[in-house]
Amino acid sequence: MNFDGQEVFFDRNDLIVSKTDLDGRITYANHTFLEVSDFLEEDVVGKQHNVIRHKNMPRAVFDMLWDSIKSGEEIFAYVVNSTKHGGHYWVMAHVTPSRSGGDIVGYHSTRRTPNPNTIKNVVIPLYDKLSSIESRNPSKKAGLQESVATFKSMLAEKNVSYDEFIADLKKDD
Repeated sequence: MNFDGQEVFFDRNDLIVSKTDLDGRITYANHTFLEVSDFLEEDVVGKQHNVIRHKNMPRAVFDMLWDSIKSGEEIFAYVVNSTKHGGHYWVMAHVTPSRSGGDIVGYHSTRRTPNPNTIKNVVIPLYDKLSSIESRNPSKKAGLQESVATFKSMLAEKNVSYDEFIADLKKDD
């Protein structure tokens, strides 16, 4: 993966928290979110959460994430985000639906700092592969579908679900 700008780190005891509406517009961002991303609250509240999406983050991961949370399930995912001034930072995200009266009314994400060795040795090579598939295909939709299929095929070869794959990686976090 090609990363422009400086990598930003945050303390292992800090949590980045944000909440969104059903369409992914940010309704809340905590102090750590704002500090790490270098955005002001008025820069992000009301904006799509992808305002912090790093250009090299595979769309396949977000496709699987949205499928999970829209169906009412929680998901854990390794994500690289962009800062306002061109840096980047890695997180282990835990995303859950927010409910009211049983209905999903938005989404809540809590992020921690991940193990750098997991990022370097597993996540970056996987995300490089998925991003390469996505970028080489002239059709964004076809590239996304091929990337998702490749990721699911890799999981099938390992005979694990996505959740089991992530849980195994998280053992080192």
